[in-house]
Amino acid sequence: MPELPEVETMVREMRPALAGRRILSAQLSHIDVLRGVTRPKLLTALTGARIHDVTRRAKHAVIHLDQHRFVLQPGMTGNLLIYDRPLTPAESKYAVLHTRLDNGTAFVFRDVRRLGTLLLLNDRKWDAYDQALGPEPLDPALTPERFTRELRNSGQAIKKVIMDQRKLVGVGNIYANEALFAAGIDPSKPARQVPSEAWPLLFHHIRRILQAAIDSEGTTFRDYRTATGQPGNFQLELLVYEREGEPCTACGTRLSGTHLIDARITVFCHRCQR
Repeated sequence: MPELPEVETMVREMRPALAGRRILSAQLSHIDVLRGVTRPKLLTALTGARIHDVTRRAKHAVIHLDQHRFVLQPGMTGNLLIYDRPLTPAESKYAVLHTRLDNGTAFVFRDVRRLGTLLLLNDRKWDAYDQALGPEPLDPALTPERFTRELRNSGQAIKKVIMDQRKLVGVGNIYANEALFAAGIDPSKPARQVPSEAWPLLFHHIRRILQAAIDSEGTTFRDYRTATGQPGNFQLELLVYEREGEPCTACGTRLSGTHLIDARITVFCHRCQR
């Protein structure tokens, strides 16, 4: 599932292509991706609207229109793509949303399994939506002390806590695995049992790994592509995720995998993450 680095990469590529452009037309092939808005209302709001900016919040791309914020969460198989040419039949097949811009380019939301979501929010609804989300891990205003204070009192497994978007946004399964390995923390340990000295280290590694993934334009195993259709490269730097059964890069112990923590694969080293 696209996490913070993947969505940030898409947004950085979309911003210069979309900002200042006007949407001439919009087509939506399926309504099951919509949340809180009907097809007619969405298409009416998009058609003729000017795009003022494109930003990211958590794992969402936010397109700032005249009177609304158009919020897209790619989900597990979604991609936000810019085309300066007509789409091929294969590219059009899973184009759930297809918009045509005033400079002849197209902005497309492509989602093979339609697990992503589209929202259209006015200022009041956006404020409520935004307030329900946790802090951004790369925000300079987020200090190690605040990070620790927000997360340390939970009885849930530390992996689940750092993936809770109400406590900290943007961290999904891939980067949770990597950060906990780098910090030497057992992913199943309840957050309140994580030693005090480990919290600043975990904070540091979450930020370091997310930034490194952004610099590599995200992680691609299957569906994720940048806004220009290219794969990311951070999969080449992963130390535990997708490496179950392989030797630990730090100590040589065979890496273990479990689905018991949160029903998703957790890969860890028994020796390094005691």
